[in-house]
Amino acid sequence: MLELKRVCFGVRNEKGSKEILKDVDLTLEDRQFIVITGPNGGGKSTLAKLIMGIERPVSGQILFNGEDITDWDITRRAQAGISFAFQQPVRFKGITVKDLIRLASGDKALSTNGACRYLSAVGLCAADYVNREVDASLSGGELKRIEIATIIARQTTKLAVFDEPEAGIDLWSFHKLTHVFEKMHEEQRTILIISHQERILNIADEIVLIADGRIQKRGTRDAILPELLEVTGSCNFFKEDEA
Repeated sequence: MLELKRVCFGVRNEKGSKEILKDVDLTLEDRQFIVITGPNGGGKSTLAKLIMGIERPVSGQILFNGEDITDWDITRRAQAGISFAFQQPVRFKGITVKDLIRLASGDKALSTNGACRYLSAVGLCAADYVNREVDASLSGGELKRIEIATIIARQTTKLAVFDEPEAGIDLWSFHKLTHVFEKMHEEQRTILIISHQERILNIADEIVLIADGRIQKRGTRDAILPELLEVTGSCNFFKEDEA
């Protein structure tokens, strides 16, 4: 179980200080599937980075399975079972896709066929990618799918956090990815996704709306989604690229 207790985060620059998250309380139960949505600059991606340890809160606590992880670094959180998919995945020159999947799976003996199964699951023609380097020759959408494949391969994942997984993904592959998330949920993994896409919101157990750095609403998709669609009149109601 993941718990955020009165979590605050802000930044300071030459113009002064700015609050991004304000007293956020959020609990994510084991095997739950939550989607966080909201308008531009509301704090969604910042919240995801705080959970992974990329950023540290100014105040408040983050607990994972009852243990205070507020001051843990990324490595320690990953070892505890938290996985994170970036909005803009990292490139690794000199490392092949197969090597990256092997590292993620923890199986040094993972075969090419084994790696290919994970790539096929995210809509990539595995033979075209398994021996390629994870470098600038890959598009953002390709990198995103490869990164998601590594999370699928990581059997120790207890909580998977995805920041805008739809970014840069074509419609066919995006449709496949929704099935990937559903399968992960069926395998009883805990999932948290930052998204504004109706297709992803439609498969969540609960939707959390964040705006102005605070949780404004939380409820089942049947309770929250119709209200969002009524207000915005669009399935892509919060288009943005938040820092």
